Amino acid sequence: MKSFTIAACLLGILCVAQPAVSAETISLENFVRTFNYETRKDMKCSGKELLTLLAKNEAVLIDIRFPEEQQAWGMEFAMKIPLNELPNRLKEIPKDKIIVTACPHIDRSNIAMAYLRTQGYNSRYLVDGLVGLAELLRGDVAREFMEGLSKKK
Repeated sequence: MKSFTIAACLLGILCVAQPAVSAETISLENFVRTFNYETRKDMKCSGKELLTLLAKNEAVLIDIRFPEEQQAWGMEFAMKIPLNELPNRLKEIPKDKIIVTACPHIDRSNIAMAYLRTQGYNSRYLVDGLVGLAELLRGDVAREFMEGLSKKK
């Protein structure tokens, strides 16, 4: 398990930034060849940053957990696409927004972020994980965020 998590994190670290709208796929080898500090910073998204991006309608959150995990608890404002379904459901994901992948911590979301980048998406992973996001969305923060989302509908 530990080696899987390390491998997932390494895979995510090896990715490079893509423009917000990109139709081109890119190989993992090209990610590695052009990786730099800017890329390392760009592939991450904090919970606070995510809430701001969602409020501005600039991002989409994708919950990549297994369906049973999503049923047990989740963020209703997130797209629900389990990691193993991601390749078959790419057409559901907008290419004109920042795609933030999330799981309870960061192992699976890192894999999803790396995969989406190779498919031409501007993707990031939620560094706080869904556990951190749930902790952030409490009390007034949750109320204000959800009120802001409902005003957009």
